Amino acid sequence: MKKLILLIMIIGGINWGLIGFFNFNLVSSIFNGNLEIIARIIYAVVGLASLWGITFLFRDNQRV
Repeated sequence: MKKLILLIMIIGGINWGLIGFFNFNLVSSIFNGNLEIIARIIYAVVGLASLWGITFLFRDNQRV
């Protein structure tokens, strides 16, 4: 689960990097028009994964 969340966060980060550097939104370009609801779902999933990813900062990663 942790790797899936990190993968989603990386995809979101790449999309934000493309927006910042090239003013190109990959998600919107793939899911424009009638599939706009899918793009909104993807944004929501990335947001939720990022919120969950915050908890990684506060977990003890050492196994006993």
